[in-house]
Amino acid sequence: MIFDSMAFATGALNFALAFLAAGGFTLIFKAIYRWITPHDEGALIRAGNPAAAIALAGALLGYVIPLASALTHTVSLPEFVAWAALAGVIQITTFWIIRLVALRDVSARIERGEIATGIYLAAISICVGVLNAACMSS
Repeated sequence: MIFDSMAFATGALNFALAFLAAGGFTLIFKAIYRWITPHDEGALIRAGNPAAAIALAGALLGYVIPLASALTHTVSLPEFVAWAALAGVIQITTFWIIRLVALRDVSARIERGEIATGIYLAAISICVGVLNAACMSS
């Protein structure tokens, strides 16, 4: 097999664009998620609060899992943008449903550093992300 440098260059450019778009959307999601939560994840994490780190990590994983699925199942940037936006809305809605239904004091618990709450929130976020990703592929 002969190395096709033109095909590689095209593939590498597509990879770079997809990676940058996904990375950019992840940063945007993180900023919005931190803005909508009543607690300040950044300050809590800088103060060494493991519950905040675990919860935010779960939300990020719950977002990037469907984002990865969208990258593999979409054929255009506008379609990818739509799926990326939907994945973000679903993760943010998940936090608010947990806050309104399961743990009304979730932010206070995270602020107190309750690791069990951080793990619970992360697990729910990841589960929702996996389901979200699976639904995108059907």
